[in-house]
Amino acid sequence: MSSKSFFVEDDAEQSNKLARKAKESPFMLIGIAGFIAAGAIGAYKYRHRGTMSTSVFLMQLRVAAQGTVVGCLTLGLGYQMVKEYIFDKQPKEKMR
Repeated sequence: MSSKSFFVEDDAEQSNKLARKAKESPFMLIGIAGFIAAGAIGAYKYRHRGTMSTSVFLMQLRVAAQGTVVGCLTLGLGYQMVKEYIFDKQPKEKMR
């Protein structure tokens, strides 16, 4: 029987996977950083929410955090499309 589990991966494999993902799609990391920043700002502002109920505050915080991530991924997709289809135009060969 093998001592290695199917669910446990080496730390080196995880760091390589993260480095590969960062190289492939840097806007994903920007989106994750924006999500963490929105959460940190929300945690700070929670103390000064006034008479707003906690559930409404948390719903607004969730929308802000998700909007940050979706916005960053949309910008990344737009950047990739512009880079691929406008700036790197290569002549296509005619198929006979």
